[in-house]
Amino acid sequence: MSISHFLHQCSQTKNLNSLKKLHAHLLRTGLLFLSLGLHTQLIFTYSTCVPRTHLQTLTNFFTFINPTNPLSFNALISDLRRRGWPFLALQTFAFTHINGVDIDSYALCSTLTASSDIKAVEFGKQLHTRVIKSGWSSSVFVGSALIDFYAKLLLIGDAAELFDEMPFRNSVCANALLSGYAEAELWGEGFELIRKMPMLNLNYDNFTLSATLRACAGLYAIELGGQVHAKIIRMVPNVGGDVFLQSSLIEMYGKCGLVQKAKQVFSMAGFGPEGERKRDVILWTSMLSVYGRNGHFKEVVRLYKEMLMEGIKPDGVAFVTVISACGHTGQVNLGIEYFESMVSDFGLDPTPEHYSCLIDLLCRAGELEKAWKVVNEMPYRANGCYTVSMWGSLLSACYECGNVDLAKLAAQRALELDRQNEGIYVLLSNMYAKYGMWNEIEQLREEMKERGLEKDVGCSRIEVAS
Repeated sequence: MSISHFLHQCSQTKNLNSLKKLHAHLLRTGLLFLSLGLHTQLIFTYSTCVPRTHLQTLTNFFTFINPTNPLSFNALISDLRRRGWPFLALQTFAFTHINGVDIDSYALCSTLTASSDIKAVEFGKQLHTRVIKSGWSSSVFVGSALIDFYAKLLLIGDAAELFDEMPFRNSVCANALLSGYAEAELWGEGFELIRKMPMLNLNYDNFTLSATLRACAGLYAIELGGQVHAKIIRMVPNVGGDVFLQSSLIEMYGKCGLVQKAKQVFSMAGFGPEGERKRDVILWTSMLSVYGRNGHFKEVVRLYKEMLMEGIKPDGVAFVTVISACGHTGQVNLGIEYFESMVSDFGLDPTPEHYSCLIDLLCRAGELEKAWKVVNEMPYRANGCYTVSMWGSLLSACYECGNVDLAKLAAQRALELDRQNEGIYVLLSNMYAKYGMWNEIEQLREEMKERGLEKDVGCSRIEVAS
């Protein structure tokens, strides 16, 4: 068995004793000092086997790497981040900095990405300072990584300011900022940047077009979305092969209420240049969401069954949509069956959102005791995260069915999570009014007044297609 294969085996089995024996052998024979790549492999394997409480053990091994050569550190930072150890990636970067290892754009970009993964704001800002002092500000790659860092942490003002100050920019920089605008739902600012890109000599690519469609969906700008669709047909030679662009089109039409348009795009999606067809889970989930959002619940169930027949493995988003649809169509047993199949057939752990859908399904069917049992027996693998919406669904169902005692319990649990949630107070107050419980209503009103709660005035905006 080769050393690389043995290290991989240790990483998979978390066998620290075997790893230490191999390490001792490599030290005795001197093999460890002949290969920088072996150093990197050894350190990564330790990172997967050693608990985070023993990080000093890992730091000690960094000294085996030639401190004049940054390549091994670059590979290690990138590998640790890519494999889900961003904290260790930051530790590795800190070690290189302290020990005077040359830091290049590759290390900076990987470390900035790791910083955004764990929302290390201060560390990222220190990196920004390092970039300025070391002269890497002129690097379009480092600039893009910085914009992406600020955008992912929703520090949009910092990202926009950095973009404006960059001496050299490309479409990747603009796309990183567009992504931040989309996450912050600053659709107007996103459109303004898209409009300015030609004046900045920045070309639109497929990501830019997807971001534009997302902004159209956010503003329900049907006419503009249609214009972008026409531009995509003219610009992109193989639209059917770009899954993300196709799913953005489907979602844009779906959010604007044009279900048939979304269906047409879905029907044409997934075709490659040779005529072969492959619609992955992203496309199917997008179309499922369109049907669910627009109240076509029977179509959700039908499409989900068609998806399974095509051999597509559903993801968590697909299950949220189909379980919710079963609740709206009264197919309680089918919804429960789908919920159970998440674990038994597809190995997915239900999240609080899935439990919310299951509880809503049971409440709609009047199965209040079962819903109460489910929400109280949620396993830890669902993050133990009860949500206000779960208790709100149960409270609303109790209102419909007249179960006052259970309603009080559900409201109490909801308010333990969010004392400022006026919706729960209003639901409970309506229920008390329905059954003439005026003393309880007065107590609720006093409690709301003490907490400064009042119902907000809402507004709506739509664009009507001509």
